Amino acid sequence: MEFMSWGAAAPAITAAFLASIVEVVEAFTIVLAVGTVRGWRPATLGTFAGLAGLTVLVVTIGPALDRLPLHWLQLFIGVLLLLFGMRWLRKAILRSAGIIPLHDETAAFAAETAQLKETALRRGTRLDWIAGITAFKAVLLEGLEVVFIVIAVGAGRGLLWPAALGAAAACALVLAVGIIVHRPLARIPENALKFGVGVMLSAFGVFWTGEGLGIPWPGNDLALVAFIAIFLLVSLLAIPAARRTSSTHATPEQAA
Repeated sequence: MEFMSWGAAAPAITAAFLASIVEVVEAFTIVLAVGTVRGWRPATLGTFAGLAGLTVLVVTIGPALDRLPLHWLQLFIGVLLLLFGMRWLRKAILRSAGIIPLHDETAAFAAETAQLKETALRRGTRLDWIAGITAFKAVLLEGLEVVFIVIAVGAGRGLLWPAALGAAAACALVLAVGIIVHRPLARIPENALKFGVGVMLSAFGVFWTGEGLGIPWPGNDLALVAFIAIFLLVSLLAIPAARRTSSTHATPEQAA
């Protein structure tokens, strides 16, 4: 029974950890740009305000989830997880195939910095509140995805704490590395992380949807491992297929 519980807890921790790294890195890039251009006071205030908003949301939603029937909760979360995971997986496949460009944190940092400087020049004053709102929005929006993933992979099976542990570990890791290097974390293989998270979230989505529909999965929680392997294999095969399709539909100028 312990082995079976760990079979479900390990993917939950891993999915929450990897997904949170992606979201926290993106939030950190914007907060770093705010701190670099406008100062660390508005960046810090905006960050803590965003974290406070997320805390209120979790405290509000958490108890409400316990009142929902388990099978409806599993079905609802399963469908959302599947849609969410497939969206990440689709983008990761297209980026791996070279159809859309890879996300570049250095470029994102430069763009955010330029936008903040342009705003300051256009307004002609030091509008620290704009910088604070920028940091607040980044932390809140990226944090919402982290909260959703933690709830989605943990609700209904007693895995909220393992999933929350994975997310907290990711936040601590990104924060520690960010403080040390004090620059955008461009070397983190974000697309590879999104690829892995997309696979895991999609697998969880199928698993929870089946649980909500009352489907008895062979091997119970260990069926998650099989779903992860299936999504991984199909996704890896989809990369060269997407690349070939893109080459076939490319114009002579694009092919050159």
